[in-house]
Amino acid sequence: MDDPNRAALAGIIADIIERDAIVVDSDGVFPRAAITALGAAGLLGLTSAADVGGMGEGLRAAAEMVELVGRACGSTGMVLCMHFVGNTAIERCGPRGVREAVAAGRHLTSVALSEAGSRSHFWVPVGTATDDGDGHVRLDAHKSWVTSAGHADSYVWSSKPLAAEGLSTLWLVPSGTAGLSCPAPYNGLGLRGNASGPIRAEGARVARDALLGADGEGHDIMMNDMNACFLTLSSACYVGIMDAATTRAAAHVASTQISYLGQSLAELPTVRAYVARMRIKTDMVRALLSDTITAVEAGRADASLRLMEVKAAAGEAATEVTDLAMRVCGGAAFRKEVGIERHFRDARAATVMAPTTDVLYDLIGKQACGLPT
Repeated sequence: MDDPNRAALAGIIADIIERDAIVVDSDGVFPRAAITALGAAGLLGLTSAADVGGMGEGLRAAAEMVELVGRACGSTGMVLCMHFVGNTAIERCGPRGVREAVAAGRHLTSVALSEAGSRSHFWVPVGTATDDGDGHVRLDAHKSWVTSAGHADSYVWSSKPLAAEGLSTLWLVPSGTAGLSCPAPYNGLGLRGNASGPIRAEGARVARDALLGADGEGHDIMMNDMNACFLTLSSACYVGIMDAATTRAAAHVASTQISYLGQSLAELPTVRAYVARMRIKTDMVRALLSDTITAVEAGRADASLRLMEVKAAAGEAATEVTDLAMRVCGGAAFRKEVGIERHFRDARAATVMAPTTDVLYDLIGKQACGLPT
């Protein structure tokens, strides 16, 4: 990010995102004020091309932005992550009008890939698309996890191919499409404000030209474009969460006194060792994230491996670092105002968001052992 955009983002984080983070979490409130402010500053169009009015930035700038926002509020960071993931497909093959709206900050998008029938194997949808014969297509599916469900302006939606060979087809579905419903509000353990709920499509009709790419091309777009963006930016969000937990824990132990000893908690070697582990783990994942982005930018042969590694590493480290933060801060960590338990809960999602850490371990292990993936 360039300095003016970095300064604008810092102001929004300080004035809105940090201010609202506790209520967004405690009440499960979608961070609308933050998204509106980011849109007004043009930051929702960070990765949109310059020819449609966007900032034309790449993966590195988006990762920096998501990390900084995730550091202040994990829910807002994940909303932003999914917006950029969806915009990857929109920028590749979406209509110019929507691309311009995203670039101008008037359009928030998200992705609707995971389904109850395919679980974490999001790349194999079971939902269908049926040609109605009048220039429209009927979509039927039960999407199990959609960030910004009911709040985004559109969803990058996957289905079985309409007629072509292949695993999937993608559609750009307006959120107000008749036949779409959000059957249950999100009320989860962590990331409570990101509205990550189910969406049902029951005879939802979209125009035939809502197709993103060619029929049957969805798997290619998902795995070669969207997945790289998601693996990178979700990892960046969790680096932000880890960094926040580490910083808060270090500040707490430095300022908390053991009166009868006349020293702070930070003066205890065991406590310092825990904080050191948190700092090292956070910085290790950040370094791997930077190298992953470099690998993607340079088209290195190990780019796909790095993408899997960074998501797995971020998932494991986020749970470990926030566990340590709870331990270091003791009973105080359970108090909402300290902020540690919010990061602890937000980090729990890291290992189970598809592709899950266990799936990634299997794929990474196969590569390391020379087995086909």
